[in-house]
Order: sequence, then C-alpha cells, then structure tokens
Amino acid sequence: MKLHILLFSFLFTIVVSGQERFLTKQGYTSFFSSAPVEDIKADNNQVLSIIDTSTGTIAIAILMKSFMFEKSLMQEHFNENYVESDKYPKAKFKGQILNFNSLDQNEQEVTIDGNITIHGVTQKLETLAKITRTTDHISVQGSFPLKIADFNIKIPSVVVNNIAEIVEVSFALDHKPYKK
Repeated sequence: MKLHILLFSFLFTIVVSGQERFLTKQGYTSFFSSAPVEDIKADNNQVLSIIDTSTGTIAIAILMKSFMFEKSLMQEHFNENYVESDKYPKAKFKGQILNFNSLDQNEQEVTIDGNITIHGVTQKLETLAKITRTTDHISVQGSFPLKIADFNIKIPSVVVNNIAEIVEVSFALDHKPYKK
C-alpha cells in the first residue's frame, strides 16, 4: 500500500510539474515598416517561446536569420548591415504576464512586462496582449511599436527614406504543454 501511495505521489508530481510549462517552437512574429519610398514586411515562423504557468513568466527567442522578406536583397541587408545576425543571432524577451494566475479560459487582455534584447541592446518593454488559456493550450497575440534607434541599429543615409524609424512588431504564439 505504501508503495502505491509513493508511486502515485511520484507520478502526480511529474504530471503537475510537466503541466507547469507550455512551449511553442513554431511561434510567429513579424515586423512592418511603412516609409515614404516603400513598405517592408518580414515574417518569422520559427519563434521559440515558453511560459511557466506557476509564475506567469514568459521567455521568447527569435533567430534573426529566420525572418523572411519579399525581396532577397532586403533579407540580405537586414542580416548583414542592420541587425548583424552573425554577431547578434537572436532577439530575446523575458518577462511576466501580469495577473496570469487569475486568468480564466476566456480570451482576455493582459499586460506583459519585461525586457527585450535586440542587436545586443536590452530595453524595457511593456505591451498589451490577448491571451486564451485552457488546460492544453495557451495562445498569446499582440503587437507593439519598436524604435530602431533604441537598439543601436544604424540606417545608412542612402536608404533612410526606405525604412521607418518605428516598426510595428506583431506576434502570435500558440503554446502546448511541454513534455520532457
């Protein structure tokens, strides 16, 4: 009998701790730059994100070379000249989904507060997002403006009219329970 109780306790601990983290490896993010000369949009479907449901902590990692552009030359300039992907391969975010533990299973608006690192520069970021939480999935969607100069990304004067000073970043992350 003691063995059954011990075994049940052990399995319950594994199941509960396994449900504390939700993960996606195919999250989506994009950015859009609207400038007088042209609009630029890039999409990335290889975003890694994890949510710890016990704390409401969210962490996101984005491989910069995974952004896809309409024109290959734009993608080349983005990686080589602007974000310097070889030197700074990832953008990262780590923060808190405020009041996470009080969320129910309906879609709700939440505040996410944390730090974003791009091009080796970390800045504070607070944004609103829509979140839907069930027992087997957590979906987080939203957008926020990002000022390029805040991350020491230099735009050459030759193309300054082609790229907006502020880009709109959008994200859609559909997390599933993390199974080790």
